[in-house]
Amino acid sequence: MKRLFLQISFVVTSILMVTLTQGATAKSKFSRTYYEALGVVWDVHTKEKMIALTFDDGPNQLYTPQILDVLKQYGAKSTFFVNGNQVKKFPELVRRQVREGHELGNHTTNHGKIWKMTKEQILQEIAGTEEAIISATGQKPPKLFRPPSGYIDPTVVSVVKEAGYSYVLWSFHLDTQDWKRPGVGKIVSKVVNGARRGNIVLFHDHGGNRKQTVRALKRILPILKKRGYRFVTVSELVQEANLRELHTIHRMD
Repeated sequence: MKRLFLQISFVVTSILMVTLTQGATAKSKFSRTYYEALGVVWDVHTKEKMIALTFDDGPNQLYTPQILDVLKQYGAKSTFFVNGNQVKKFPELVRRQVREGHELGNHTTNHGKIWKMTKEQILQEIAGTEEAIISATGQKPPKLFRPPSGYIDPTVVSVVKEAGYSYVLWSFHLDTQDWKRPGVGKIVSKVVNGARRGNIVLFHDHGGNRKQTVRALKRILPILKKRGYRFVTVSELVQEANLRELHTIHRMD
């Protein structure tokens, strides 16, 4: 019996080692550098004190207006990655976002499990939100896509790229995790202590109680503004980085 147990233990251990090794290989194969070569954006390199605030899952009839009020108070522009179904429910909020100079990104129609979707389903999710935005605003939105849960793999990136969209995530260290309601102080501390030039910050304006998000913004914006930061849209951030890179190339020529 003891010998049988040892044999079984050896087999299980061997399987685990193979699995872990394969997992490590897959992880190293698809590194951030690999995805950046495909055009995925986490943040940008810039000498300008610019930072992009982003909000996922909305709009929300209660919290989105409050967030817009705070942004307006400090002259901040941001990018809202909206869900198509929410856009259909609250088109007036989407119109307000555009009217006040903010940017709309695509966060799928239903916020479903994109990793389980076929290519056709992913394209439908993207198209559904794009159509909802056009219906609400009369304008075609910027081609910016953020996947539910920040999911990423080469296949999904390829499909999104085929749809003509840029794949936008966020700076690793500036995921506020406000959806967990960690406390206003923790949200504020993470952002003001972690903020760097070219960063993209992740917040949420829908999907639960977002009082902490609103209260944190009221503290974050004046602090970073006093430090000289400008709050811009993702498109502005990327454009600034691209222009700087282009100027550098010209100087080298």
